[in-house]
Amino acid sequence: MHLLVLDVGNTRLKWGVYAQAEPGAALLAGGAMALEDVGQLRHVLSAQPRPEKVMGCAVAGAVVTARVCAELDALGLRCNWISALAEQCGVRNSYATPSLLGADRWAAQLGARQRLPHQAAMIISVGTAVTVDCLSHEGVFIGGIILPGFGLMLKALEMGTAGLRVPEGEIVAFPTNTSDALMTGGALAIAGAARQMHARLLAREPQGVCVLLTGGAAPKLRDALGLPHQHVEHLVFEGLLCIAAQQARSHQRT
Repeated sequence: MHLLVLDVGNTRLKWGVYAQAEPGAALLAGGAMALEDVGQLRHVLSAQPRPEKVMGCAVAGAVVTARVCAELDALGLRCNWISALAEQCGVRNSYATPSLLGADRWAAQLGARQRLPHQAAMIISVGTAVTVDCLSHEGVFIGGIILPGFGLMLKALEMGTAGLRVPEGEIVAFPTNTSDALMTGGALAIAGAARQMHARLLAREPQGVCVLLTGGAAPKLRDALGLPHQHVEHLVFEGLLCIAAQQARSHQRT
């Protein structure tokens, strides 16, 4: 049973077609598009293997989600949109109101737990916003932080200062131009927040913490992070696979 997974973020829609609704299934095809190009989704998907099921998470708001649903409807597909639960796929949610945790953050944690079933983990997702979420070795989401991503930091500086509209720079040890100074400053700000959260989690989990780095802008942070880590490109998709598999098993039992 082919499974289509969708991750509708703040700036991009990511999609993937898997051979089956099981963790570890082969990714047959995948891609991404800007939200303003969502009207092309039906044409993109019509050229891919047809899925029997669609599973997705969306944080872009009702209007964008409705546009995505319309594109799927044109193909005769209906998406099962997930939301965070109190407990699912071996993870317990400590958010004060579990359903208010972002669906993409929840899916990423489920994917992390599937990869690391007996280890504490810290998931750093680098996109429009950056999230740093902490999982105990027992599988409890104990909390996390949200901070601006690279683009939002640069926009804030452009709005609040004069003369900082410059090309994107590089991350270097000692920046000697404004572009590199902005990019390096943003990377070190994100890395510093991540390292502080890692220290807090390690104090709680002295047996060790595995760091997973994901998200579209993750490559920008890899060299500046300063922590041993694994780069996982499709962690949200892996969580959606876990949910789809759990639902399939539930249906079989009934």
